[in-house]
Amino acid sequence: MEHASIEPWSPPPLAHRTGHHLRPDSSRVLSMMFVAGYEDFGSKQSRTSTVINRVLELSDEQVNETLRDVVNRFSHRHPDFHLSLDSHAHRVANRVKPDVHISDERWRLIGAFFTHEFSVEGASLSNPSAVLHPNQDGVPDGAARWVMSVRCIGEGHRSSIGFRTGLIDANGFVTVDPPGVHLTAGQHDDSQLEYMSFVGLLGTLDDFGENAKYVLEGLGSTFTVSELEHRLNMLLHERDTYRSAETSIDHFRVIADRNYCVTFPHESDLSERVLWPRAAAEWRGMEDARFARFVEDDGTAVYYATYTAFDGVNISQQFARTDDFATFDISPLAGPAASGKGLALFPRRIDGRYVALSRADHETNSLAFSHHLEYWEDRALLQSPSRPWELIQLGNCGSPIETEAGWLVLTHGVGPMRTYAISAMLLDLDDPLRVIGTLDAPLLAPSEAERNGYVPNVVYSCGSMLHDRTLMIPFGIADESIGIATADLDMLLEHLTGT
Repeated sequence: MEHASIEPWSPPPLAHRTGHHLRPDSSRVLSMMFVAGYEDFGSKQSRTSTVINRVLELSDEQVNETLRDVVNRFSHRHPDFHLSLDSHAHRVANRVKPDVHISDERWRLIGAFFTHEFSVEGASLSNPSAVLHPNQDGVPDGAARWVMSVRCIGEGHRSSIGFRTGLIDANGFVTVDPPGVHLTAGQHDDSQLEYMSFVGLLGTLDDFGENAKYVLEGLGSTFTVSELEHRLNMLLHERDTYRSAETSIDHFRVIADRNYCVTFPHESDLSERVLWPRAAAEWRGMEDARFARFVEDDGTAVYYATYTAFDGVNISQQFARTDDFATFDISPLAGPAASGKGLALFPRRIDGRYVALSRADHETNSLAFSHHLEYWEDRALLQSPSRPWELIQLGNCGSPIETEAGWLVLTHGVGPMRTYAISAMLLDLDDPLRVIGTLDAPLLAPSEAERNGYVPNVVYSCGSMLHDRTLMIPFGIADESIGIATADLDMLLEHLTGT
């Protein structure tokens, strides 16, 4: 008598995909400065003067006809399009002799020749991080509005930080708002400089000696660019007695360049705002922002984010602060525990200190502690690769989430064939170095439909959000698009605590 084969039983999955699939949209473009010659690697100089002279040789009729065509084809794609053309013309005005009279139309056309559209999502959209939206007005009872940062990758693999919004209702059902169409990179300005950032980064450059101390001793815990420049000029004046003063001055200015403020028009939709590289340290990319809604001891909330800055050769970590996602203060992170990638802040202090997940050694999960957000020195090992699907390296998938059972930490591991998977662990609330439990298997791994893309076999998240008892997990798919999954918190905690 033949016996029917019995399929082995496996437990139901803890995470369920919602069916949402956010794909890159190449029509989402920014109006950016363009300089002929700079787009070609290996070019020794621009062709700025040559292009301007050619425009000056056009007849008035040619100027007016060409400008009308440009305006007709592009003005509806960009807010303040004429202002953008005028701004770019102003930036090359130094190439025109002062005695040359140029009409407003010709100036604007010159601006058009130094402008191009950059498709911020032209290559891919990935690595999201979700937090509670600062504005909950008009939200249905039991629901919550969320904001999600996304990594936008365009031409030349240049990354910027964009945003999406949506709702999650009382039953854990997720909806995603359609994004706006008129992108803006905001207005960039100088910001306050932090003493501890300079201490840490000058130490990394082996330049925290008498030169640095001379400059910093005349400054407070925070100071302005003009105050710093005043001290640097004093050092330059005293260079006869301060060795390598010019080198130290260069180091100070490189660090200062990594500090700036971005302000977006309040009338713009949040999904139309793009954090675009400004500092030289991030010029080739702003990658993998990890946002946290940080609650201060007095109960007030502020949003902090860490992200990876890439200059084309080197990586470093940057820090962003915002109250409303309309104004962002950007500054560098320093210290041994802030090296590499993937620093993720806990959403409140523990025992009076800031705490963060760190992967400073590029392969294990550690905890870092500090009294200063700008400087991270001490770290302690938390988790080493031990299971087949994580033997290459471990990392975090965003800031920890506080639950009654402990700190819920989503992690990622890299295994055979460079396959990325998402898992989880639970840490003690008072002593986060104590691991309560970990999952024995990935929470999410690439499905057959998610294997192919810009970087195959990758699912990756930079931050999840808890609403009531539902965990919303946005995740990048093959570094090309974004999916959203949900998990029941009680089931997840049951697996992590063994109860």
